[in-house]
Amino acid sequence: MERDLRGYMELAAEAAWEAGRLTLGYFRRGVGVETKADGTEVTRADREAEALLRRRIQERCPGHGILGEEGGESGEGARARWILDPIDGTRAFVRGVPLYAVLVGLEVEGRCEAGAAYFPALDEMVCAASGEGCFLNGRRVRVSATEDLGRALCAFTDAASFERHGRGPQWGRVLRSVGSCRGWSDAYGHALVATGRADLMLDPVVNPWDCAPFPPILREAGGYFGDWSGEETIYGGEALSTTRRLLPEVLRLLGPQNG
Repeated sequence: MERDLRGYMELAAEAAWEAGRLTLGYFRRGVGVETKADGTEVTRADREAEALLRRRIQERCPGHGILGEEGGESGEGARARWILDPIDGTRAFVRGVPLYAVLVGLEVEGRCEAGAAYFPALDEMVCAASGEGCFLNGRRVRVSATEDLGRALCAFTDAASFERHGRGPQWGRVLRSVGSCRGWSDAYGHALVATGRADLMLDPVVNPWDCAPFPPILREAGGYFGDWSGEETIYGGEALSTTRRLLPEVLRLLGPQNG
């Protein structure tokens, strides 16, 4: 399989942009909301955006697999697999909060190599591919140069979720250690870290489609995306984005020896 990672990054960004513009047709217009079996919300916009993403990828990469939040998996066993979240932050989307994202990531032989995170209501595109750099709306970006955790800005989505998922003590240590915290981030928090606007983003629970673009995005921006033990992965059930300078101290705070 050819490894034109820049081309795949461009495809991810093009598809995410097109799907994102579709979602804007429903944003702040009273779209109907359904509750799925797992308790999460879904809308017509989610399903239509994922269908569009699948069409674009299948047209350009017919031999690749696809895993989507709404449509499940196709092309099992392919060496390359696209992982899709048509609307990350559906709760924000249905409430008119402009921080939701379209996420498109490419995994090659088990490693996330390229991807794009598009925030349609903000018109912000963050994309990257291994060895090609990380870009915000076409401009190369990097993580912040913050050296002191006490001056760091930490992003998160739902403060109560840390306690619900048994991570209350770790969250408490982070709160006491960082300079400030800001919530309702979802994927936007990870994008903020990659672009140097935040220093740390924590999620106590994630699915692979919630974060597939972020390993290459953070890696190429000079940072880290992975689980709370220091492994770059989208399969750890949790997520952490931060800078390489802050990573050792953050991992110490999150470590099981402190739990």
